Amino acid sequence: MIVFKKLSDDAVTPARATDGSAGFDLSALDPEIIESMNWKLIKTGISVDVGRGRVGYVCSRSGLALKHGLFVLNAPGIIDEDYRGDVGVILANFGPNTAYIKRGDRIAQLLVTGYVGESVEVDSLDETARASGGFGSTGGFTVNELPYYSDADDPC
Repeated sequence: MIVFKKLSDDAVTPARATDGSAGFDLSALDPEIIESMNWKLIKTGISVDVGRGRVGYVCSRSGLALKHGLFVLNAPGIIDEDYRGDVGVILANFGPNTAYIKRGDRIAQLLVTGYVGESVEVDSLDETARASGGFGSTGGFTVNELPYYSDADDPC
């Protein structure tokens, strides 16, 4: 269970939009304006107890990203298990238009999961097939495999 506390009477208690939703919607406490190519800390007026051994991730909402270019700038934002302050969302506007955020607008989502809290240093790690293969080492497409496209090909 996750426990939320309203820090303001105007705050919206986070809730999942559907029974199958993984995230809790976070809403803006106050109206805000974010110019194109700028960002702002948006307060939610909510405090949360994610539970012992858990962490909250503040993530972008896909609809805001696709339709308006609004993203959580430090995605995901981290809420540690012992944080009890206002859950703030650093919302960035990469869209071409000024964003007008209204009080109560859903601006981000909160996902909660467990984390490993202990670590130990060792002299070696288990061997794997991938080993130290990094970026792109497991395959995928190459630029040469993509079809050539130019504006002249665009039927619109």
